[in-house]
Amino acid sequence: MATEQSMRTPATAPGDTRIHNIGYRSYDGPRLGRSYARLSLYSQSLRGSYGLGRSVKSKVLPMLLFVVMCVPAAIMVAVAVATKAKELPLDYTRYAIVMQAVISLYVASQAPQSVSRDLRFKTVPLYFSRPIETADYVRAKFAALASALFILTAAPLLVLYIGALLAKLDFTDQTKGFAQGLVSVALLSLLFAGIGLVIASVTPRRGFGIAAVIAVMTISYGAVSTLQAIAEVQSSGDTAITWIGLFSPITLIDGVQSAFLGASSAFPGGVGPGNAEGVVYVLFALGLIAASYGLLMRRYKKVGL
Repeated sequence: MATEQSMRTPATAPGDTRIHNIGYRSYDGPRLGRSYARLSLYSQSLRGSYGLGRSVKSKVLPMLLFVVMCVPAAIMVAVAVATKAKELPLDYTRYAIVMQAVISLYVASQAPQSVSRDLRFKTVPLYFSRPIETADYVRAKFAALASALFILTAAPLLVLYIGALLAKLDFTDQTKGFAQGLVSVALLSLLFAGIGLVIASVTPRRGFGIAAVIAVMTISYGAVSTLQAIAEVQSSGDTAITWIGLFSPITLIDGVQSAFLGASSAFPGGVGPGNAEGVVYVLFALGLIAASYGLLMRRYKKVGL
């Protein structure tokens, strides 16, 4: 009798789980494709370069460096307006060269943030599952860091330009200088972004990436400046000083803008490359940018396997 009663018990007693077979339903909504995914990755990476959408702690350093970049420009503007100066204390093309330490520190802090965490937590293969491909990931990360650097370096130039117009300096001269400064920092942003990302992509450890980027930027500039100073003391001629400048990112930018953008050179003796040497500088800078992109492509093709 007990067995018969248990067999007659309803199959769905109160509290039991029911499974409803509703079948497989495919997604009928819009498929936005690779371009939307690439744009989203670019936007997220760019916002992350300034800590937007992240914790307050992540915002401190990039925002602080942004303020440090802009404060000297604001002070120069205030001095120019107060003293009714006929020209700005510093040329537009010279500003990034003077503030190179801040720019290098920004690259060192944000390049690993952009790529090292993806390597550490092994999320890169998830990006490449579909629809994003290796080229989309590399282009988005490269463009995001270059854009962040351009914002960092162009913002103080804009402050200088607005201040110059408020001080009633010559509009044509200031506009020309501002445009030359933008061209210079655009090339600098591409070059520094490429170098920073290549170095940061080697290690999943963010701390190691920061140290490596700082070391490359600092040591290369220090070595080039020392060799240029030695060449000047030994009277080796301007040619040696010029060609040594190819081997540091910041002196490379200095050479390009002194050759074609009418900037004064920071090389020993104040003598920068001429037009002929300047062509080599431009080709060398573009070659480094292309090489950085190629190395990133090779690196992430291996990671995404």
